Amino acid sequence: MDFFDRTGKMAIGSRLRLLTENVTNNAAEINKLYSNGLQPKWFPVFYELSDGKGKTITAIAREIGHSHPSVSTIVSEMTKNGIITEKKDEADGRRNLVSLSPQGMAIAQNIQVQYTDVNNAIEELLAQTRHNLWKAIEEWEFLLEQKSLLKRVQDQKKRREEQKVEIIDYRPEYKADFASLNEEWISRYFKIEEADRKALHHPQENIIDKGGYIFMAMYDNKIAGTCALVKIDDTEYDYELAKMAVAPWAQGKSIGYLLGKAALDKAKASGAKGVYLESNTILKPAISLYHKLGFEKIVGHQTPYERCNIQMGLSFKA
Repeated sequence: MDFFDRTGKMAIGSRLRLLTENVTNNAAEINKLYSNGLQPKWFPVFYELSDGKGKTITAIAREIGHSHPSVSTIVSEMTKNGIITEKKDEADGRRNLVSLSPQGMAIAQNIQVQYTDVNNAIEELLAQTRHNLWKAIEEWEFLLEQKSLLKRVQDQKKRREEQKVEIIDYRPEYKADFASLNEEWISRYFKIEEADRKALHHPQENIIDKGGYIFMAMYDNKIAGTCALVKIDDTEYDYELAKMAVAPWAQGKSIGYLLGKAALDKAKASGAKGVYLESNTILKPAISLYHKLGFEKIVGHQTPYERCNIQMGLSFKA
């Protein structure tokens, strides 16, 4: 079709839906051809019960991969048409078991010739194609179970947006951005403390002039985030990763990770033994980010911050 040639793979859902409708419409006509009285949507439930055993709706739903409400609706329809009967489980009176009625079992016996004809028709169709659709469906089902199409699109979106992020060194004209980004996120969860004010309002004197570094993240030529490497006097760690903040409008674009990685690369290139940080466990995305960067929980360091309830470290030692 010209439409699908123009849209390409973006319209995969629409194209599969058309194919499904085509097959389903044909299935309805095939059922009429063999006079079995079944509707195509009943088939999974019918087939699951065709062994003659009574089963719960929950068990059927689990076996055929449908939701409980969907199976419940189908069972009601099939019951009204005399194909299914429902009764209490003798072993557990709290459960209802559904099974094929005598009419349903008669259909199950007579439908075998239809199964043979349909299977042969599909095998003939597959033999005329260059690609085995049945095997392809199995592969797609497996791959989408491992990672959904939504997650795959999210990953592509993140990769594309990462390309727009540029990590640059701090310059005096970014002083206001450095302060405002940090004050915004600190105020959202905690209170701004004296140690914050010293670092945020005098970054040159309190961070850079003391041997530290500040990094800024640009996204679409706008300041989107920042973080600092603060020089510390410690036997294990030479720097503290601090003052990391990302603008609310820029979150979800891996900016925090890229800032952290740039800071760690700088620390390692300078010959540092390791990097230390302080945080709070209510900041779950931040803690997850630090673990992703390679930090592990440590204890025993003094902190000037009331909000700190977790300390983490990353060692560069071989």
